[in-house]
Amino acid sequence: MRTLLLSLVQILVSGLLMTTILLQQSGTGLGAAFGGASDVFRTKRGLEKGLFYSSIVLSVLFFLTAILNVALA
Repeated sequence: MRTLLLSLVQILVSGLLMTTILLQQSGTGLGAAFGGASDVFRTKRGLEKGLFYSSIVLSVLFFLTAILNVALA
């Protein structure tokens, strides 16, 4: 029962992690492929910063649930 619950938590965390990674904007996009990249330094603000930090937290949670899943199996 514990491994089933842990597996479900890992699936949920992985879905949230994929969502936060896909929602982040890359800044340069395809413009860099055609020479349109700008070398302007910019900082993360607002929602972009929140997505960045949440992706870090979710990746750590995913790693911990994976280690626990292997240890308990």
